[in-house]
Amino acid sequence: MKLWVLRHGEAVSHARSDAERALTSFGQQQALISAAHLHDQALDAILASPYVRAQQTAALVHGALQAAPPIQTVPWLTPDSDPLAVIGHLEALGLDNVLLVSHQPLVGNLLSLLVHGNLRHPEPMQTASLAELHGDWPLAGLMSLQVVRHP
Repeated sequence: MKLWVLRHGEAVSHARSDAERALTSFGQQQALISAAHLHDQALDAILASPYVRAQQTAALVHGALQAAPPIQTVPWLTPDSDPLAVIGHLEALGLDNVLLVSHQPLVGNLLSLLVHGNLRHPEPMQTASLAELHGDWPLAGLMSLQVVRHP
């Protein structure tokens, strides 16, 4: 399995709620730079947080890829979601090549859990950072972090 974890691009600092914060023009550029690293990947799914900035990031990535699957919005990819629950959802999907578009602190904690088996070493993920993990199955401590690309 290949798992790609993308943090949304830079977002405006103020909105009516955190969920409504939109990407800045710089954040849009960041998302497109990260999308370029996925150009040759045959993704089975693009899963995104319902927050505006994650939806916009996922849409930019989707638009930059040829033959990308439709974006699926899932409620379990918000900033404060439980990384263990995310792993459970990924297990249930049973897919081989998945892109998650989400937020800190979830993305850093998820990477730590998948690679180290614990939450003690969250991966520092800048806006639009893209992590690539490989493993037989998305289980705590059983995936290896191949690379983290920062735009």
